[in-house]
Amino acid sequence: MEYAVGKAGRIVAARLFEGENLYDTIESIAQKEQIKSAAVLITGGIRKADVVVGPKIEKPKIEPDFFNFTGPGETFGVGTIYCDGDKPKLHLHAGMGRGDIHIVGCPRGGASIFLILEVTIIEIVGIDASRQADPETGLKLLRIKK
Repeated sequence: MEYAVGKAGRIVAARLFEGENLYDTIESIAQKEQIKSAAVLITGGIRKADVVVGPKIEKPKIEPDFFNFTGPGETFGVGTIYCDGDKPKLHLHAGMGRGDIHIVGCPRGGASIFLILEVTIIEIVGIDASRQADPETGLKLLRIKK
């Protein structure tokens, strides 16, 4: 286990609009505000997203299994922001649904907003953490320094 204790810094409230890209928009806020570490909360509407719903293959490297969610639908989620190199990167898991379709996973692949998405970014200060390549999984995983 790796962990560090920090404190809440600034809190950013944002409203995303129809058609905006979930990841690009949140990461651009973090970049502009120089946020290196944060917790992220979202609630609102999602138009579409390719959602990682688990691994298709675990070995030798993890290969994601995607579900194409086509809304518009509702979503709520939690995530984190940590830097990959000098750029803040969002990692988010969300529940989303429309009618009888309900899924939970990691929305990626051009996730776009339907009507409105409310975002709260809670900056974490006083820790040294980043995303780093893990040769075993092939993923960029969180590493926390003491």
